Amino acid sequence: MRNVFWLLGLAALAVALALLVGHNQAMVSLFWPPYRFDVSFNFVLLCLVVGFVLLYLAIRAVTMLRELPRQAKRWRSLQMERAAVGAVMDSLAHQLAGRFVRAQSAALSALEQLNGQPAEQWPRRGQLQLLAHLLVAEAAQSLQNRATRDEHLQAALHPQLAKASPEVREGALLRAVRWAVEDRDVQAARSHLAELPQGAARRIQALRLKLRVARLGGATGEALETARLLAKHRAFSPEASRSIVRGLALDALREAHDISQLQTVWSKLDATERAMPELVLAAVDRAHRFPSDDPVGDETAQVHTLVSAWMEPLWPQFASLGAEQQKQLALALEPGLSRLEASGLARLEQSQRQWPNNPYLQYLTGQACRQRQLWGKAAQLLGQASHSLSDPALLRRTWCALAMLAEERGDASGAQNAWKRAALMNH
Repeated sequence: MRNVFWLLGLAALAVALALLVGHNQAMVSLFWPPYRFDVSFNFVLLCLVVGFVLLYLAIRAVTMLRELPRQAKRWRSLQMERAAVGAVMDSLAHQLAGRFVRAQSAALSALEQLNGQPAEQWPRRGQLQLLAHLLVAEAAQSLQNRATRDEHLQAALHPQLAKASPEVREGALLRAVRWAVEDRDVQAARSHLAELPQGAARRIQALRLKLRVARLGGATGEALETARLLAKHRAFSPEASRSIVRGLALDALREAHDISQLQTVWSKLDATERAMPELVLAAVDRAHRFPSDDPVGDETAQVHTLVSAWMEPLWPQFASLGAEQQKQLALALEPGLSRLEASGLARLEQSQRQWPNNPYLQYLTGQACRQRQLWGKAAQLLGQASHSLSDPALLRRTWCALAMLAEERGDASGAQNAWKRAALMNH
């Protein structure tokens, strides 16, 4: 469409010129006393046009001559800039290929070229310089040259360079945190993390590094919070997130030194974590390991109450638990059988009727009945459990309970046989 308009314009100009000069008989008289020159108007018009064109070309030629030194300087600067950018790219390529010595040499060459030119000539000189320093530091870290790494890291974190490219500075801080983690320097890693802006500290990469720093420093609570945040942002797969959170929660439970600390850690777990069988059983096992001055006092009763409340979510999923977890549940519940309320006993019996062939439920229900002097039912359930249990500790306790029941019935031979079976479990 533009070409059409140009053609129409040229045609209109040609028509106008034809109308103007085609039959123009005008004359132009030039007086230069005592002379007079008469020329046609068309000739004067042609001379004016040719003179304008020549004057324009002369001005352009003079301008180009005056611009030649500046263009030559610009060309040299452009060549040096291209060489510096190429050196940075070569350094990055060598770094990715594992050629760390070549990567360091290329980055140092780029720094020499960058430092040899004034800053105002290249608009992104600061960013290139920061990247070159970072590549030298990265190569030095791979070569275990910590002195060179620290020198160029400090140069990359210089405020003037950081102002020119804040994004690259954030990347340099993240790399510094990773290097500190590799050196197992928790203090340096935390220092670099604290220098990150608030927005950068919430990024997934920063949170991953924060998780590693927290685990390296033994800050289990901080690591657990960070792992939850990463799981929320889907930084890991669901299985990996569950495994990481479960492992950190187990560490936090094991680090509790008394029942109050354990209760505090448990209260900080969310509902999903409190329903994990591994965490419930670990918390119960940890609670039973704390020494108590009064085994029948209020403190022990409080522990049993907490343990019963913690194990509440496990009963609906008892059938889905593994054999080892069922055994741990039986061992955790057994110390509190004497304090089991009527509702708890009813639920235990209901579970046993629901899964009548489960040896652990047979054992627990039998022990609960024995402690309540329900001799017949206890003997029946414990007798069934003695044929199904494979764990030596539980089997020994089962035979001991059967021996006591036989003594209650006055069956001396049965009691002696049960005590003998229990003694054989020790070998």
